[in-house]
Parts: sequence; structure tokens; C-alpha cells
Amino acid sequence: MATIKRFTEIVAWQKGRELVNEIYRLTREGAFSKDWGLKDQIQRAAVSICSNIAEGFERSGNKEFSNFLWIAKGSTGEVASQLYHAKDNGYIGDETFNNLQEHLKLISAMLYNLIVSIKSSTLKDQRYK
Repeated sequence: MATIKRFTEIVAWQKGRELVNEIYRLTREGAFSKDWGLKDQIQRAAVSICSNIAEGFERSGNKEFSNFLWIAKGSTGEVASQLYHAKDNGYIGDETFNNLQEHLKLISAMLYNLIVSIKSSTLKDQRYK
């Protein structure tokens, strides 16, 4: 594995950032923008993905980083669930729903693979050489 010097180099973080931008775009439109509870929750859950990747990366070691990656992975499930509510209420259509669900599956898989890689690494307290 190549050395990661900044959390912004982590592809799962980059994909999470794309997701956040899309969620914010969607929640600024139509009836979704007026559903304050769902709008706030889905935005916060999406941001949580990136935030936990970044926070874990800045911690002191592999174990803490892995713990924060698990939290980020959990947030992908939270966003996925909230998208069902958005779809059920007519805030998003089937195509948008399906595209975002696929995006979340990709991020979740990337996070899982990163966790497995970190846990199997013999390097400790170094940034993933």
C-alpha cells in the first residue's frame, strides 16, 4: 500500500465528498428543502462519512483509525436508510435513488477494504506504507 500523507488522498473520502455535494444539492430543491428533519439528518449523516475518515486518520494509530472507519461505514448505512424516506416521500426519483445507493455501496466497500488492510498491516502508528 502506498503511503497516505493526507486524508484527502483516501479515495473513500473523495467519494464521500462527492456524495455530500450531491446530498446538499438535492436537499436545496423542492419539498425536500422544507422537510427540515430529514434534510438535516441526511446532510449530517453524509458529512459524518468524510468527517470520521478525516478524524480517524489524524488519530494516533491503526486501531483508532479503524474504529473511525467503522463509524464512517455505519454512516453510509444511515444515509442509505434516509434515502428510502426521501424516495417514499417523493423527494427523489428512482434513478437518483438507485445512483446514490450504488455510490454508498461503493464507499462502504472501500471503507471495509481499508479497515481489513489496516488491521492486517504489520506497520503500527505509521501512515500505511
